[in-house]
Amino acid sequence: MRSAFEAWAQRDGHIVRRREDKPEEYLVFETQRRWVIWQAALEHGKTPGGRKTAAQKEAAAAEKRAAESLQRPPSINSDEAAVRNQVLNEVLDAFSSLGGERGMDDILKVVQGLKKKQAEQADTPVTAKIPDRHNA
Repeated sequence: MRSAFEAWAQRDGHIVRRREDKPEEYLVFETQRRWVIWQAALEHGKTPGGRKTAAQKEAAAAEKRAAESLQRPPSINSDEAAVRNQVLNEVLDAFSSLGGERGMDDILKVVQGLKKKQAEQADTPVTAKIPDRHNA
């Protein structure tokens, strides 16, 4: 156990000389401190030196996959896609009918027109699917 620690410590750049009056202790305090930590890790079943067991590697990979899945944008269903496409088509139609030369006035007219149209549609139930006018 001590030889494995000393090999690791030397690779990490620590001095592994021991005290002459107490050969069980290392001359440099930091090396002694790491030796104590190494022993405690072994006692508690952890692997020393930052190496991971297969179970720890699998747990880290599962955690990484879970984090990646949270970062992906949620997929939309076909109904939501149809609504978004319909709204986009209405906005494009509204701007193309105005000519699009006056800037903010055109934008305000489009927004007000869409709000009015939405209020009218909310009053009447929709029974048929509205066809896509631009991609037909």
